[in-house]
Amino acid sequence: MAKPEVNDLLNAGVHFGHLTRKWNPNMAPYIYMERNGIHIINLYKTAAKIEETNSALKKIAASGRKILFVATKKQAKDIVAEKANAVNMPYITERWPGGMLTNFITIRKAVKKMAAIDRMKKDGTFETLSKKERLQVDRLRAKLEKNLGSISDMTRLPGAIFIVDTTREHIAVKEAQKLKIPIFAMVDTNSDPRDVDFVIPSNDDASKSIDKILNLITGAVAEGLSERKSEKEASAENDASKMETAAKEEEKEEAKLVSENTETETNTKDKETQTEVKTAKAENLKEKN
Repeated sequence: MAKPEVNDLLNAGVHFGHLTRKWNPNMAPYIYMERNGIHIINLYKTAAKIEETNSALKKIAASGRKILFVATKKQAKDIVAEKANAVNMPYITERWPGGMLTNFITIRKAVKKMAAIDRMKKDGTFETLSKKERLQVDRLRAKLEKNLGSISDMTRLPGAIFIVDTTREHIAVKEAQKLKIPIFAMVDTNSDPRDVDFVIPSNDDASKSIDKILNLITGAVAEGLSERKSEKEASAENDASKMETAAKEEEKEEAKLVSENTETETNTKDKETQTEVKTAKAENLKEKN
């Protein structure tokens, strides 16, 4: 797991906070100083928090649960989409759909509707519709793809949620809190860290800063997924080995049974032969007498 270097974080501008007049007092423990009316974040604390976050996310990924990435601000959405795609995790970069987590069943129905439209196009049903109906269906499909296409593989609630800018994504935070889903987030000096389970005090406005943090985070997720894959392969090999051993034992048992049956048949034949010989001798004696 890549260890965050303070110099790298400094070069990415992770330390720049908001104007001092816009700060949230609860972020005081993570603020190093004030410079030119801007709060400077303590990067040593940021590095420690990144390590803590990475360790937790790695475990979640290794367990096979999904991590939902959320970032709808302009400077973050493309970065989050790219990084989440790289580790095959769901993400929301358009408007947060109300009830995305608390009303997940309805969201899943919308995703299934998207799949149903795709089936219509494949089986030819789509062509039987009028031109106006086809246009309406295409528009609906495009809208669903834009808002929910990135979570089409998320068949159940995520194991965790990672947010860029908790102030902007406050609805997502509230829904995750209600369902007790662990919240990981980049938290700037104007946000409340008390709403988050795993805080990464950092600049959540600069694309360079977001890219740096997401690189470290998704790197840990990738390691967790790799561990899970290795465990699965090892388990499959172990099962195969056990099956092979069991098959060999079964063959030995069958061979033993065949051998015992053959021996029994041989003994029976020998006894029958001996009986026949004795009977023949007895009959010869009777004839002589």
